[in-house]
Order: sequence, then structure tokens, then C-alpha cells
Amino acid sequence: MRRGLVHVLAWALATGAAATLSWWGVHTVLAGTAYDPPRALPVTAADATTQDSGPLTSATNRPSPSRTPSAKPSRTPATPTPSRTPARGPSPSPTPAGQVKSYDTDGGRVVFSLGKASATLVSATPGTTWSMQVWKTEAWIRVEFSSGADRVSVFCTWHDGPPRVEIGTY
Repeated sequence: MRRGLVHVLAWALATGAAATLSWWGVHTVLAGTAYDPPRALPVTAADATTQDSGPLTSATNRPSPSRTPSAKPSRTPATPTPSRTPARGPSPSPTPAGQVKSYDTDGGRVVFSLGKASATLVSATPGTTWSMQVWKTEAWIRVEFSSGADRVSVFCTWHDGPPRVEIGTY
């Protein structure tokens, strides 16, 4: 009887020590990270389909790439600074009265919240074989998808009026 009690006590102590050590290790690794849960934007029936894109689809059901004809993006004299964090969620300060529009390109999909005098990047998702880079300034946002020598650039500018989006392929 005493031997059985000693075995149960040893098992309980070993299990408790292992659980504590595991918790401490995970807590130490995650303590330096900042995680903000994704914030959802309200979508009404009118926003589900925009003039510039087809119906919204889920991230797991990717639409077939479609070529969107447009002018080549204009160059601005400011030097862009690449963003180190991927644009996968809403920006910290979304435009409150913005209209959410998505733009499908050969390289991927970009979603902006377009306000009256500014815009914010909601999300940017590259296609299967494409990579992505994002630049942001106070007057424009540029998302560039690249795959080999192919480049697709999505420019949203609002420095001299309401936001407008240009898509260029080069």
C-alpha cells in the first residue's frame, strides 16, 4: 500500500514539474510578442460586390487570376520605405467612414478602406507563386506583387484629392 502511494506521489510530482516547465517555456517565448486579434470590418450587402471586383470570396477559395487593364502607376519623388510586417490585417487606425473595395490582380488581391480624403490597407494577399512588398506614406500606399520577372503594382493615392487606385503590370 505504501509503495503504491509513493509511486502515485512520484508520478504527480513529475507530471506537475513537466507541466510547469512547459508552461514556463511557452510563456517565456510568447512574452515578447504582441498579438492583437484581428478586427472585422462590417460588410453590408452593398459592399459584397463593388464596381472594381467580383463577389468577395474566402481566402481558401481563391478566384482565378484576371488581368485588370489600367495605366502604369505614376512615380512619386518620395523614396518608399519597405514595410517589415506583412499586411494581413487591418491597419491600427482604419478610416471610420471608409468604403471597403477589393482589387484582384494576376499577383494577388488587395483590399483598401477608401475614405473621403485618405485610405487604409485592409489586407494584401499574394497569389500562389507570388511574393509581396508594401510601402506606406502619408499620401499613398503601394503594394507590389512579384514572381520572377513579372511585377504587378497596386497604387492607392490621395495626396491631391479623394483616394484613387491604379494597377500597373510591368
